[in-house]
Amino acid sequence: MADPRIGKLADVLISHSTQLKEGEKVLIEAFDTPDEVVAALIEKAASVGAIPFVNTVRQSVQRALARNATEEMMEIRTRHELARMQDMDAYIGVRGADNAFELSDVPSEKMNLIQGKMRPVQDYRVNKTRWVVLRYPTPSFAQAAGMSTEQFTDFYFDVCTLDYAKMAAAQIPLAERMKNADKVRLTARDTDISFSIKGIGAQICGGARNIPDGECFTCPTIDSANGVIHFNAGTIYQGKPYDDIRLVLKDGVIVEATGSDTASLNAVLDSDPGARRIGEFSIAFNPYILRPMRDVLFDEKIAGSLHFTPGNAYETPGNGNKSQVHWDMVLIQREDYGGGEIWFDGELIRKDGRFIPADLQGLNPENLV
Repeated sequence: MADPRIGKLADVLISHSTQLKEGEKVLIEAFDTPDEVVAALIEKAASVGAIPFVNTVRQSVQRALARNATEEMMEIRTRHELARMQDMDAYIGVRGADNAFELSDVPSEKMNLIQGKMRPVQDYRVNKTRWVVLRYPTPSFAQAAGMSTEQFTDFYFDVCTLDYAKMAAAQIPLAERMKNADKVRLTARDTDISFSIKGIGAQICGGARNIPDGECFTCPTIDSANGVIHFNAGTIYQGKPYDDIRLVLKDGVIVEATGSDTASLNAVLDSDPGARRIGEFSIAFNPYILRPMRDVLFDEKIAGSLHFTPGNAYETPGNGNKSQVHWDMVLIQREDYGGGEIWFDGELIRKDGRFIPADLQGLNPENLV
């Protein structure tokens, strides 16, 4: 018997995230995801009169394809996948992972080839469709989180089915402050960095694009970031793990980058000129997510964290930076992770993970659970 919470999750994705309507076409893309989840999404989409299409993917198969990718293969694949995406009104990506490190031995030049060639598909999906992406709980995912599979599954459904409409409403004052702010300063252990967000705007994230959600993002102006930022959450990029990443920026450019795998880190940042500039600055506040799990869709929403992102800037908001890289790196500023502060134009916005101004306190954990 299927877990009844799957139906509730499907309802969130169809009714809240993508807001599917009669006659609209939706591509459901499922990576290492149980059939009952895909079936529930098909049934829910059909129940509102939408037309569901499905692509199921196994990461072990993707590894074989990636290791043998060629220029010709990727040009043909991109052409076909772009044509399909252009036929869609909405996209739902459900990403399980039997092994989070399945792609770790794919050569970086192959991954760069794939990311570069597939960028038009991603750009169309992000800019032209209503889309939402989410992870799905697996034993390997639970292991990375340091939980039993049952415990992690309960945690997952708590996180993914919370009241996102309430969260979105609580973000409005923060988004307004971001839209009106100029100078931002971030501090933490071995971190002191300043930049401008003047004129960039802000984007509320309350379950319409990611599940789980819980962030409000903007972007530094292209040449304004100066200082040091030292991330305290481990990350995975292109299937490889990284820890202890430290970036030094001068006039918006990453001039020094070190970490647990400094050579590979710099290889990614040298993928193209835009990879050493910053494409996003985001403040996160999901009350259920408290520690890193090496999964960006969860880790970038950690309560009391922020992320600072080398690479591509999405159009809303954005600074015009273009890159095949978009790497969300997470700094947790709660007291149990060493503390830290966020300042807008000389006003203290958040200290040790808690919002200070009265109009932002709705985003503190006890007001979102």
